[in-house]
Amino acid sequence: MHYAAHIYREGKHWLAEFPDAPGCQTFADSADELRGAAKEALEGWLEAHLVGGEAPPKPRVRHRAPAGRKLLRVSVEPQLATAVHLRWARQDVGLTQSQLAKLVGVSQQQIAKLENPDENPTLRTVVKVFDALGLELEITVQPAA
Repeated sequence: MHYAAHIYREGKHWLAEFPDAPGCQTFADSADELRGAAKEALEGWLEAHLVGGEAPPKPRVRHRAPAGRKLLRVSVEPQLATAVHLRWARQDVGLTQSQLAKLVGVSQQQIAKLENPDENPTLRTVVKVFDALGLELEITVQPAA
């Protein structure tokens, strides 16, 4: 999972803004440092939404940045991306955690743990929940950017 950041230089600093993550922005002293700061800011923003019981907005595919800015694709670590995707999938079909738990045959607390960015569910459990939602989990491996 990736979110696009628009990056640009302002004075001595490099800034990153996420158009699909309202209010999520950060800065660094160099473009290289900005990559790590952008990832940290985005992941903190996503975690705050999950912990607050919200589903963060889904990222749109962006191929260009506005004039004077560059586009940076920021990846989300797999554990957090899985929790976000589970929250989106559950809400897309209009189920509460309790309703999904009943469908899967687990407790509501187990579903809540799956949507918690600090938990580390097994792949088997994640697949079982996605199956119950009528979705297929696909894993891809690619070179690091």
